[in-house]
Amino acid sequence: MKNALIRIGGTLLAVILTFSLLAEEKAKEQKAKTETKKKEVKKAAPDPAMQPIENKPGLPRVLLIGDSISIGYTVPVRKALEGKANVHRIPTNGGPTKNGTAKIDAWLGKGNWDVIHFNFGLHDAKYMTETTRQVEPADYEKNLRELVKKLKATGAKVIWATTTPVPKGDLNPPRKFEDIPVYNQVAEKVMKEEGVLINDLNAFITPTLATHQRPKDVHFTGEGSQALGKQVASVIDAQLPKK
Repeated sequence: MKNALIRIGGTLLAVILTFSLLAEEKAKEQKAKTETKKKEVKKAAPDPAMQPIENKPGLPRVLLIGDSISIGYTVPVRKALEGKANVHRIPTNGGPTKNGTAKIDAWLGKGNWDVIHFNFGLHDAKYMTETTRQVEPADYEKNLRELVKKLKATGAKVIWATTTPVPKGDLNPPRKFEDIPVYNQVAEKVMKEEGVLINDLNAFITPTLATHQRPKDVHFTGEGSQALGKQVASVIDAQLPKK
């Protein structure tokens, strides 16, 4: 009798453990499905920075050109200049200068721009091999001169934003901290020779990198993008046509 009870108890324990394991597996499976659905929804949701805007009559038109850093501060710039300017941006990540020279005509379109705020650099400085960057400094200078020529031809007030810092250490994709000053020096030379206003975002954000830049990442936190947006909006605001 005692042995029979032991066997029954063992069987019940096995059944309980089996159901527990099944429940745990089901919970894990449900969690995985939920996470996948969240990612799909996030991926499907349009980035508000990329959404085209309708011009409000009587307001000057501003165009933002740049990479993901500019995507991050696009909405804050729009909010800061609400009622003062129609703030558009290119409908994509600007990438390196060689992408800019290929697409600048399409980005400018036929619209009349009052102010154009632009930047290239992070993608140019990206390493494609251990020793080769996507756009080397000499070609970077050449491309910038071509871009400036096209931007100035629109009659808009053109503003160049310096490239923000790259953290030290290993990054993916690979970039080097010490390369950014080199690219910024090349750009500064071009902009000064061409009479283009410089918005030194690098100097602006450097004092608060510890709190505004993501760890081991060239990108910024929400607060960092907000801070950059306020700075960009302030510089643009000063260049808007006076009523």
